[in-house]
Amino acid sequence: QVQLVESGGGSAQAGGSLRLSCAVSGGTFDSYSHNMAWFRQAPGKEREFVAGVLWSGGQEYYGDSVKGRFTISRDNAKKTLFLQMISLKPEDTAVYYCAARQSRNVAMTPPLYMYWGQGTQVTVSS
Repeated sequence: QVQLVESGGGSAQAGGSLRLSCAVSGGTFDSYSHNMAWFRQAPGKEREFVAGVLWSGGQEYYGDSVKGRFTISRDNAKKTLFLQMISLKPEDTAVYYCAARQSRNVAMTPPLYMYWGQGTQVTVSS
């Protein structure tokens, strides 16, 4: 069983930045066969794809609303996934989730992911 634990959420002013982390542990996590992603969910809205990447590297994928402002990265040695967020906007306010699935393709649909973290709150004020 893969466990994901997010950290780094909090409050920021519009235009500010935050960096989220997702620590991966447990199970039979294989760096060559896992797709990692960040999603977010604001109150009353559906869970939205933010960014995704293969743990082994390669192309990064971003949701349209965060392109050019958010960057997904990972530290293989520390088994940690990151989401660097800059130029934050009030509409970025949401609970951010780290997700993983065993696949060599990046998916943007939440039901395709098997493993989820507990989420971390990000609040951006104007």
